[in-house]
Amino acid sequence: MTTFFLSAALVILAVAVLGCAYRLIAGPSRSDRIAALDTIGINLLAMIAVFCMLLDTQALMEIILVIGILTFIGTTVLARYIERGSVIEDGDDR
Repeated sequence: MTTFFLSAALVILAVAVLGCAYRLIAGPSRSDRIAALDTIGINLLAMIAVFCMLLDTQALMEIILVIGILTFIGTTVLARYIERGSVIEDGDDR
């Protein structure tokens, strides 16, 4: 019974990733695309966690942490790029 619900959760998360992929491709603005990319990263985290529960292992927990950190950093960098037009400041304070 648990296997059925975990498999159903994987299917639901896969459908959510497909919906976010559509928004990533057809998003009307850059901020929509960034939000879709961030949501894909979070859904990928959830899919790996459900897969770990399905296999009854903790071998992939480090991957979950790395993907979480990269998703956060990527979203922060892209939001900064939208706000300022550059990621790294040139140091000119004029």
